[in-house]
This record gives sequence, structure tokens and C-alpha cells, in this order.
Amino acid sequence: QVQVVESGGGLVQAGGSLRLSCSASPRTLAIYPMGWFRRAPGQERGLEFVGTINWSGSETFYSDSVKDRFIISRDGATMYLQMNSLKREDTAVYYCAARRRAYGDYERDAAQYDYWGQGTRVTVSS
Repeated sequence: QVQVVESGGGLVQAGGSLRLSCSASPRTLAIYPMGWFRRAPGQERGLEFVGTINWSGSETFYSDSVKDRFIISRDGATMYLQMNSLKREDTAVYYCAARRRAYGDYERDAAQYDYWGQGTRVTVSS
């Protein structure tokens, strides 16, 4: 049974850093592309794309809002999101997802992902 679990969320001051982790199992998910999405407070529907990484970790793609501040990496079926220079507008629940596409490229569209975690909350205070 596939499991995707995020961790590392919490409260941080603006300008600070936080690192999220996403552990996916079984280990065969290591060959799937993965992505990070978020939902801000008061946002009832939809997910904002944050960033994505291909199956090997050699390619990443970010939204304009986090580019140059966030870094995605992976080690097999575990993915990380290093968040630097955090802003209040980064406050959200962050979700990790995996797409069931063996050796696949990265993917920005949330609808293309098959497995999702429960989310981890990040709060950035001023």
C-alpha cells in the first residue's frame, strides 16, 4: 500500500528557513516524479503549485513565487523542500505528491498526481 507522509512543518519568523520532508513508500516510488503543492488559509479549493522534481532528481521546476528561495531535492523515495527567506505569504499547508509514471519527467499539474500526503502546516510570522 502506498503511503506519502510529510513532516517538518511549524512556525517560523519571516526571513527564516524551514525544511520539509516527504517520505513515500514502498521504495519503488523512487522512480516516480514528485511535487510540492500548498493551500493557503482561506483558500477553500485548489492547490498552488510550488515545485516539482523528476524521478532521478536531476531536474526541478518551481513556481515564480518561490523560485530562488525554495530548493527541492530527493534521495530515492524521500523528497525535501528547503524553504529560505520565508515570507508571510508562504503560510499554508504543504502537500507532497507522487505521480505514477515510472522514470517520468517533472509535472506542474496537480491533477496528474496519483498519491498524496495529508499535508504539513507552515506558518510564517512577521
